[in-house]
Amino acid sequence: MLSLDALRAKVENQKTLIPSLYGDIDFSMTPERFTDDISDTSLLPADFARRYRAGILADSERVERARLYTLLGDNVADAYAALAPQYGMRKLINMLKQACDEGVEQVEDAPQELVNFIREMEHVPDWVDMDLVRQGARISRTVMATLSPFAIRGAFIATFMNKYSGLPMALTGALSGQSAVQRVNETASFFTTAALPGALERYGQGFKAAAMVRLMHSMVRFNILKRSKVWDVAVYGIPIPQVDQMPAGTIPAFLAAFNTVRKGKKTFGPADRAVAELCRYQSYLLGLPEDLLPADPQGIFDVMITYSGTLRDGYDDATCGELVRATMSAYRPKDKSLRSRIFNTAERGFARVFFTRTFLRGESRSRASLMGVEPGLFDYAMFAASSLYILPQMQAHAWLRRIPVANEIADAFLIRKLNRMLVEYGHAEYVTDASQYREHGNSEAPARKSA
Repeated sequence: MLSLDALRAKVENQKTLIPSLYGDIDFSMTPERFTDDISDTSLLPADFARRYRAGILADSERVERARLYTLLGDNVADAYAALAPQYGMRKLINMLKQACDEGVEQVEDAPQELVNFIREMEHVPDWVDMDLVRQGARISRTVMATLSPFAIRGAFIATFMNKYSGLPMALTGALSGQSAVQRVNETASFFTTAALPGALERYGQGFKAAAMVRLMHSMVRFNILKRSKVWDVAVYGIPIPQVDQMPAGTIPAFLAAFNTVRKGKKTFGPADRAVAELCRYQSYLLGLPEDLLPADPQGIFDVMITYSGTLRDGYDDATCGELVRATMSAYRPKDKSLRSRIFNTAERGFARVFFTRTFLRGESRSRASLMGVEPGLFDYAMFAASSLYILPQMQAHAWLRRIPVANEIADAFLIRKLNRMLVEYGHAEYVTDASQYREHGNSEAPARKSA
């Protein structure tokens, strides 16, 4: 773990490393989105806030560390994205794809920023156990093939509960109409791909997808900081700071950690430990630092509640509500066959219940009603029917994993199913188009069509 002084220097050094993007930002300030005042309401659910928030805020080092991560972007990907005015975004995308597919040495006149980007991703830190990552991927294939298609929409809208963290997506204009489907399916595609054998290895598709996601996020930062009239750093801080990506990347690890801590245990069981390690490594590939990716249940739990307990609660219907409603109303399947329409109806009802139960603990009615996603009787019926379809499959695969030979056959079946699902999700572009942003002002950087 970095010392506070080292972390503070890393945050401040963004001005020096990428002056075109961060040169005008005062990193000594505390943006409005961050709160260490017990009288302020945070994103932490009410029952958790009553039990844990006072303890969080009493730890000054923990609070300061959380504040600093609120101001930290992605140094290597941001530096590469900042080359957009010089190279154009299409060129940056093509060079990154070639570097992922063939090696950065094969990219003609590769800028040093691309070399640094790829080299960081190629480095496997000594705190990652790759054997456990592979085990975690194998275990996760069951969840990705059975539960994830129904739960991904609910997990996706969980990132829109807060105006401070949700505004970047709103500004991109990427969640209106069918573009909402694209973003949900891209998210599903990334985590599905990561569960396939070898996907996160150096030349795997998951490695490449992580690089593309990082570039997309960096381009959102670039376009918002350089062009948006709406974004106020004093209010919102850095767009998509690394800490905002932690909840989505570590949901399985957090749920396992929560259940472990609740039972009074200090260590994971073998399966949960492997899944947590998969979450850690795929999040590392997405740019998250070790500090935000602890390995033990209590550490994971503490990091997550610290994040939620210092993120000021803020609901803006024009930001949060619109994002949620667009995502919930979107039709996800590729065709309008009877089977696809039945799935979309069942999945939408499941997503509403899953979202309120998992992410709105203790306040589901008030917040869900405010967001327009409070489940009705029909949604609960769809949740129950979908669960009767999902749970027996999950239990059967958990049982088959213990049986030699049968476990290999079952795993091959899951791999085939995941590959079919990836076809259904469609080709993931992981791009953002600056010309579609809702409000971007003039700047010295040319407004060009962006990754």
